[in-house]
Amino acid sequence: MRKVLRAVATTGAFALAFGLAACAGSPAPSSEGNAEATDITVGVAMPTETSERWIADGDAVKSQLEEAGYDVDLQFANDDIPRQQQQLDQMITNGADILIIASIDGTALATQLENAASKGIPVIAYDRLINGTEDVDFYVTFDNYTVGVQQAQSLLRGLGFLDENNEDTGATDPKAIELFAGSPDDNNTKFFYEGAIDTLQPYFDDGRITVTSGQIDMDTVSTLRWDQATAQKRMEDLLTSTYDGGSKPLDGVLSPYDGISRGIITALENAGYGSTIEGGLPVVSGQDAEIASVKMIADGVQYATIFKDTRKLATQAVAAADSFAKGEEPEANDTETYDNGVKVVPSYLLESDIVVADNITPLLVDSGYWTEEEIAAGVAG
Repeated sequence: MRKVLRAVATTGAFALAFGLAACAGSPAPSSEGNAEATDITVGVAMPTETSERWIADGDAVKSQLEEAGYDVDLQFANDDIPRQQQQLDQMITNGADILIIASIDGTALATQLENAASKGIPVIAYDRLINGTEDVDFYVTFDNYTVGVQQAQSLLRGLGFLDENNEDTGATDPKAIELFAGSPDDNNTKFFYEGAIDTLQPYFDDGRITVTSGQIDMDTVSTLRWDQATAQKRMEDLLTSTYDGGSKPLDGVLSPYDGISRGIITALENAGYGSTIEGGLPVVSGQDAEIASVKMIADGVQYATIFKDTRKLATQAVAAADSFAKGEEPEANDTETYDNGVKVVPSYLLESDIVVADNITPLLVDSGYWTEEEIAAGVAG
């Protein structure tokens, strides 16, 4: 079956896939061109269980694949690159027919993917593009540049420069901000940061926003492994070096992820900026709608997050796997943006939403993503 799947992934030729199936003695597709899901094992590699977002992704992908009848080997690597490499090696050795991979380091899996290609195993990159290899067949993600735009828009809303429709309010009172970016080994970081900076640039140009520390370069403001403690330490250092330990005004912080946001907020609270935005805390953005941060938004502590419905991302990953299993190419809605340095990877991009206190209920509760009780407690049920 693996040779069938890879032939389709590489050439898009269903006839070739069918012929290989017959030669290899694998089950032939049905009259609708669909192989039996029970004959296919999907290896799912997730980066970590330290983030509730990745736990939710892993569970959603696994449950939807199993519901479709596939066997699933789900592994979490706890942000340990050699461990993820070993897990993928083992999945391939154990006979995985398709791989879905959310990589820790998008440049560290070339050997594993080359091995997969040699055995005819299609590879679906999940939310994080895998770089520097031709052996990645499809990419499912959100529109990451737009996510960065939305992060900046949420910051600008909180600072009073944009209204809820993202129209300029005409406010001219200058604001001081600081910038944080994600992990430098995550391909998404570049897209998030470019989207945010492009959106903020006009406000830098006209002087309405100033980065007081002068730290704007992405490499300088990045946060390895998206780590909360690392972000907190950098914020503490900034407060000491640039804001006299908290005595100078700081109006906002661009944060690309809720865990980073919580580290930033802890540093700000400890420096005496207040315990709520109304009480003096700077406006802080975020991403992933993690339950602890959603509660903080409801309580007026964190200003915003970006909601990326991982259930929909899981559904798209399963759809891509199902297409390979059927002897078809997955549906792509972007064939230009995601160049991994060797090839442009066909991709399917999903939309995201800005969450602030006023729209928590329609976006998160009404959709069944979180319950009111979970949000009130700040803990997933």
